[in-house]
Amino acid sequence: MKSCLVVDDSSVVRKVARRILEDLDYIVDEAEDGQEAFDKCRQEMPDAILLDWQMPVMSGLEFLKLLRAYVGGQKPKVVYVVTENDIGQIALALKAGVSDYMMKPFDRDILEGKFTEQVMERVAS
Repeated sequence: MKSCLVVDDSSVVRKVARRILEDLDYIVDEAEDGQEAFDKCRQEMPDAILLDWQMPVMSGLEFLKLLRAYVGGQKPKVVYVVTENDIGQIALALKAGVSDYMMKPFDRDILEGKFTEQVMERVAS
């Protein structure tokens, strides 16, 4: 089974994302901030990461830069979640190695569109 780490400081967002991703046959783990997420990735690298951009302790962008510099950190497909259409933030994330991005609030269709098998295979190539 594929694995996904949902990184968001909102427990509601993590819970909603978990339900949708589990319906897509992902094994889901959660982290409240970038530091917790990085610690989990060092223990076991997931196949995909749903990453919020604005969090306490360590932001999504800081986490992404650390992840991509870490051994094996190029492996996960990372979908960056932003709360506003900030082209600057999106550009920084793309430069740092994000695979895709989407806006909050998201719904089941949007999240499924980012994590279906065909989309994940296209991102990998």
